[in-house]
Amino acid sequence: MWPIEPFGAVIPFSPGRRLLRPKRATLGDLPRVLGRWGDFEIRIARGKEIRKAQRLRYKVFYEEGGATAHGHSALVRRDICPFDKFCDHLLIVDLTARNAFGRVKPKIVGTYRLLRGEVAAEHGGFYSEGEFDIAPLLARHAGKRFLELGRSCVHAKYRSKRVIELLWRGLWTYAQHYHVDVLFGCASLPGTNPLALALPLSFLHHHASAEADWQVRPRQGRAVAMDALDEGTFDKRKGLAALPPLIKAYLRVGAKFGEGAVIDPQFGTIDVFTVMPVAEIEQRYIAYYGGETSESAAA
Repeated sequence: MWPIEPFGAVIPFSPGRRLLRPKRATLGDLPRVLGRWGDFEIRIARGKEIRKAQRLRYKVFYEEGGATAHGHSALVRRDICPFDKFCDHLLIVDLTARNAFGRVKPKIVGTYRLLRGEVAAEHGGFYSEGEFDIAPLLARHAGKRFLELGRSCVHAKYRSKRVIELLWRGLWTYAQHYHVDVLFGCASLPGTNPLALALPLSFLHHHASAEADWQVRPRQGRAVAMDALDEGTFDKRKGLAALPPLIKAYLRVGAKFGEGAVIDPQFGTIDVFTVMPVAEIEQRYIAYYGGETSESAAA
């Protein structure tokens, strides 16, 4: 949801090699610690760590981003969502962080929420379905494995290339483990005034719209037009520059966007649907994502 930027991955991967699919990969088959790099560790959340991830999300989305907290979330100061119970939560942990007393106390500094298609089917669907009609997309690609990305954030003090890169390395490791075919989700632009966001929205509509086979539209009654500006009436470079870092990063790996956006009043954003078929991600990024660092190899 919040602007972050990808750089790499943690496991060796050959772009020309097709992985054999297991009958059913499980989280138990995936090591809890996906890699280490210097003072940081990539891991899958367990138990109370999910609450800590929710606290980080609250700090970023509500205290920093100005989202509106309701009910129990406001009381406990955690970004609580019903989907959290059955999603997997990717974490970046600073192993050398210290508490107020100067003692070492590992701290969660980045998180990403991951929802696989088979899990969504067992629990009533994807989070994105609250805003977009994705059923036709899923039906057109019934044989593919979908992974929904959401609730991404990094602590303000840790928004460095290294930490953000590790978050994406963990994501790529996870996607490879489950042999994911399609990454997708809602990406956000800050603000709820479509006219104020006419430039970036028009850029996405004219220059990054998904092909018909991958197209998704907002649910009835929620659509916000993305074509306020006609093609050729605005500077393409300025349109790209006006996009949040996360959306620009998605564009670099070949992401495409749905037709029409949706206003999210709780988070104070306008959301666009993002889809990234793994087979269409540019090979130079796949090769880089699969590059193994010496520190991750030793983990």
